[in-house]
Amino acid sequence: MFERLREDINSVFHRDPAARNTFEVLTNYPGLHALLFHRFSHWLWSFGLKWLARTISTIARWLTGIEIHPGATIGRRFFIDHGMGVVIGETTVIGDDVTLYQGVTLGGTSWNKGKRHPTIGNSVVVGAGAKILGPFEVGEGAKIGSNSVVTKAVPAGATVVGIPGRVIVKRHTEDDVRRKEMEERMGFDAYGVTEEMPDPVARAMRSLLDHMHAVDDRIENMCKAIRKVNSEYQNGELPPLHEEDFDCVRDESDTRS
Repeated sequence: MFERLREDINSVFHRDPAARNTFEVLTNYPGLHALLFHRFSHWLWSFGLKWLARTISTIARWLTGIEIHPGATIGRRFFIDHGMGVVIGETTVIGDDVTLYQGVTLGGTSWNKGKRHPTIGNSVVVGAGAKILGPFEVGEGAKIGSNSVVTKAVPAGATVVGIPGRVIVKRHTEDDVRRKEMEERMGFDAYGVTEEMPDPVARAMRSLLDHMHAVDDRIENMCKAIRKVNSEYQNGELPPLHEEDFDCVRDESDTRS
């Protein structure tokens, strides 16, 4: 019991930089309080004390603003950040190291008995306001974007954004390596915030980086061809790119840091 509590407290420190000390976490984190209430109500539920278990979960909702049905199964190191408005249904199954933000709903779409709610894999992160509705599986390591509405299975490691939720699977290619090299030369990171999100600005920057890399390759090939024709040709160095030249395209928060 105390080992699980220690794990839960440590998970808060790992995932919330605002956490300062153990006493503050124990007394001021409603996500932790809701989890402790749920463990007790789930134990009562498993022994057939259904009414008492539901009553405990209702009291927890009054106190924390988080509603977790006592029938839900929750793994280790579960963390709810802020937590107000989180709803977790009866047949939900949650793996280890899962993080939910405020306003998340793990709900159902059917009035029939049986499995009605999602199964959340290990290390899944669900953004604020997201709704995951139905008896399907969200794969290990997936990320659900804020305010997304997910109604179908999510592969492991994928990212889901939008309404209805669109699955974005990150594929690493040789172009990714070349883009990173170009970013380092420019002192600019197009993926700093939206590496896995289909942001139109990030997409435009990726296209520009690809084009610049192609231009560099073509110029280098032209210089090699000229040197073969004229041995006296000297390949001049391109002017360097200085990091301070790109201050105007950075956010103010980046420049302050």
